[in-house]
Amino acid sequence: MSERVRLDDIIDVASGQVDPRVAPYCDLPHVGGDNIESGSGRLSGLRTARELSLISGKYEFGPSDVLYSKIRPALNKVALPDFVGICSADIYPLRPRANRLERRYLAHLLRHDEFLAYAEKHSTRTNIPKINREALLAYELTLPPVGEQRRIADILDKADAIRRKRKEAITLSEELLRSAFLEMFGDPLANPKGWKLKPLGEVADVNRGKFSPRPRNDPRFYGGAFPFIQTGDLRNSTGYLRIWKQTLNEQGCEVSRRFARGTVAIAIAANIGDTAIIDFDFYCPDSVVGIGARSSLATSEYLERMLRFFQPKLLAEAPETAQKNINLETLRPLLVPAPPNSVQERFSSVYRAAYGAAAQMQDAVHETEILFQSLVQRAFSEKPSGELTC
Repeated sequence: MSERVRLDDIIDVASGQVDPRVAPYCDLPHVGGDNIESGSGRLSGLRTARELSLISGKYEFGPSDVLYSKIRPALNKVALPDFVGICSADIYPLRPRANRLERRYLAHLLRHDEFLAYAEKHSTRTNIPKINREALLAYELTLPPVGEQRRIADILDKADAIRRKRKEAITLSEELLRSAFLEMFGDPLANPKGWKLKPLGEVADVNRGKFSPRPRNDPRFYGGAFPFIQTGDLRNSTGYLRIWKQTLNEQGCEVSRRFARGTVAIAIAANIGDTAIIDFDFYCPDSVVGIGARSSLATSEYLERMLRFFQPKLLAEAPETAQKNINLETLRPLLVPAPPNSVQERFSSVYRAAYGAAAQMQDAVHETEILFQSLVQRAFSEKPSGELTC
């Protein structure tokens, strides 16, 4: 039978700090907020207290605890350690009480949107939000029997594992493509295969975007049928860009610049050097440059992947102004390896195949994400709608 409880009815919070300078604590791994990945709870980059030269008090935790970061609750940092260690005073080690609470169930609960909203609402401070112990323990929930908690946790773990594996497959596809590029061409900055170097402006048409109206957000120019690509659209691209956030109307097009489908777009301000192949005709502002491969000399896929290697160089050469940026005088004369077009075409075939597979996997990830969130909502809903299954 489910019961209505507060968190302080079913968990204890570690109290009494330990000195990280003395044994055995100095040789235990230390977990700070930066070591916990938002959402997934993965732990990475752990070092011992001795290695970190820690001196302030810490909490000890073990493999039966749940680690919950109380700083900036919206970051959703919840971890399930499988070892003994110490953690920052900004993390609560939460200890489920025996025969009352399954710790995996608690972790899923703490990551649930409803709890996140509660934590944000009850956070103190404005510059660095934090939920205190009293507010955390006052959270109310409807708690099913432990056996049901385990069953729900098993289902959510399974769905989450599927979601993670599909995301990892996309990452692996990206890594394989990078490896294929290096195998075929070598690092373009070092040019170990001795390809002939040519200015980027010789193998491609390099033109800056345009959007002249001020203020830039004047609504008269927006809301039409023409995609308007900006630096933010390029920030998280992994290759082909097929979605956009802003559009221009016909009046907006008259004060902007049009680029053809297949053009490589590169950010020259804000996130300098981020690139993508735009998979549709588009317009863009002067913070984006369009690079159109000359078909007899280069392919879009080769140029896009090659320019990624130049991003650190472009960032380093950007002048230190109020906002770092680069311009056409930096890009057009940029010396880049120019392998035979036939070799570039082979890479383009690999590129298209890799992103075709990645696009299908991305659709699968989206479907899995929807399934997982649906299961979580049903698991922690106050009004359950049928038995939870995966």
